[in-house]
Amino acid sequence: MSESTVAFSDLNLNSAILKALKQEGYESPSPIQAACIPLLLNGSDVLGMAQTGTGKTAAFALPLLDRINLKLAKPQVLVLAPTRELAIQVSEAFQAYARHMKSFHVLPIYGGQNYGLQLKALKRGPQVIVGTPGRVLDHINRKTLDLSEIQALVLDEADEMLRMGFIDDVETIMAETPKERQTALFSATMPDQIKRISKRYMHSPQEVKIAAKTSTVENIEQVYWKVSGTNKIDALSRILETEEYDGVIIFARTKTATVELAEKLEARGYAASALNGDMSQNIRERTVNRLKSGKLDILIATDVAARGLDVDRIDVVVNYDIPYDTEAYVHRIGRTGRAGRKGKAILFVAPRERRMLYAIERATRQKITEIGLPSRDIVTQKRIEAFKEQLVQVFAAEDLGFYQQLSEQLSEQLETDPTRLASALLYLAQKERPLQLPPEREPRQSNERRDRDDRGNSDDRQGQSKTWDRYRIDVGRDDGIEVKHVVGTIANEASINNRFIGHIKLHDSYSTVELPEGLPQDTLDHLQSTLICGKEMNLEFLDKTRSSDRPGGRGKNKPRVKPHHKKPNKRRDNRNS
Repeated sequence: MSESTVAFSDLNLNSAILKALKQEGYESPSPIQAACIPLLLNGSDVLGMAQTGTGKTAAFALPLLDRINLKLAKPQVLVLAPTRELAIQVSEAFQAYARHMKSFHVLPIYGGQNYGLQLKALKRGPQVIVGTPGRVLDHINRKTLDLSEIQALVLDEADEMLRMGFIDDVETIMAETPKERQTALFSATMPDQIKRISKRYMHSPQEVKIAAKTSTVENIEQVYWKVSGTNKIDALSRILETEEYDGVIIFARTKTATVELAEKLEARGYAASALNGDMSQNIRERTVNRLKSGKLDILIATDVAARGLDVDRIDVVVNYDIPYDTEAYVHRIGRTGRAGRKGKAILFVAPRERRMLYAIERATRQKITEIGLPSRDIVTQKRIEAFKEQLVQVFAAEDLGFYQQLSEQLSEQLETDPTRLASALLYLAQKERPLQLPPEREPRQSNERRDRDDRGNSDDRQGQSKTWDRYRIDVGRDDGIEVKHVVGTIANEASINNRFIGHIKLHDSYSTVELPEGLPQDTLDHLQSTLICGKEMNLEFLDKTRSSDRPGGRGKNKPRVKPHHKKPNKRRDNRNS
């Protein structure tokens, strides 16, 4: 997300990749992407010096994907990463960029994962392998990883692999790959051992050096909320209700997300509007003028749409979606704290996005403080205070004679005292926007998970019967899935206490899971594309069931469920990680 005028469409990437980039919200390449993509597309070796958070994954993944032979079901690209987490992250990036490339498969392999599952996946012929050095070397020694068709090798965070003691394994692996293969090496620093590797194993590498841009933002308070438990939109609402602000910009990753988020906030009573690249210049100018004049309090924008935006009253910036690189983050929070004024930047960080959080801290030279969500009591008190202010304004500006007389009549006719009548009227007045939040969910109890295929639920244990919605998900044992993966993902992504996740059944290529009846559509839509073990869930409703209808349940007359016959899903058949 740089200020570069180069577009991804200028870099000669194929249409399938460009389509995926648009869906991912990428609008222009970062400096390292703009520099590396043409070189790697041309077959050159690349030696890149870049920090985490500069967008280097896309810098090598996009051009190497463009050169993949999809008709060849053998490993053609090998990426070595220092940690399991980075291997998974890079694998998921490849999968996202290749979503429109038929017959493409990527496989992450790392220590701690079952060998049998990895062997099954390797036999399917993934074109891209992303792995940690130790486990990749194990497969080479076992003759279970065929490197004969490797066209490109990537060393990601080479200095980190050196620090962790993997460099000998890395050299051994490099020696096992074809000599004519292309190599890309990325490292934040360039110690002597890394230089030696580049000279020994690379062919006239083109050097790309991206200076780490550090920015000090002393006048901006930076905090983050670790995404967990609570739905993101609910968390955002709590924060907006309790923050003191004049104007707010909320950054979302995609154009579609800006519109959806604006609609949800408007439905909750906020004066909010989207700002993205699909808007005409007239609408854009009108929206910005509404923000400047105070007719609009909240703007939801993409990075590109917000560039050059300078509105004095913006004092809070919310990073609803974490940016792709640190430069974009600095641009975002720069919308507040202008001309020496104080500002606040709030960042939503999912567990797997912690690496980007650390990169942002390095770039801004500031420690970002973790915050908790405002409690139920705090939000309730804020709402009461706002309601009081409305009452004071009504007392000062309105003639209440008719209503006072009516309340006296109602009190007499209904034979109730004025206080009880006022309570009922207060209830009606705030019914659409309750002054009191519903009770908070009980914290999860880890010992309530059952790590087995047929998972029970709290209703069964308590001797109660409950109706569930049963869903199919496109992830099964062949993908390395375990029950705990399903429980953990759904609990975190859908903000459902794991006690309310019902029966889970694992099959080879798919699984079924029971969820509480009547989940909101936006929650189901979110789960639809959520990843488990690197694959989209593709949640699909099957039927309704009751806890008493299961084997061992209390129900004697169990209703028959019509078998589910699902048509082959081409996208599912062509995607694996």
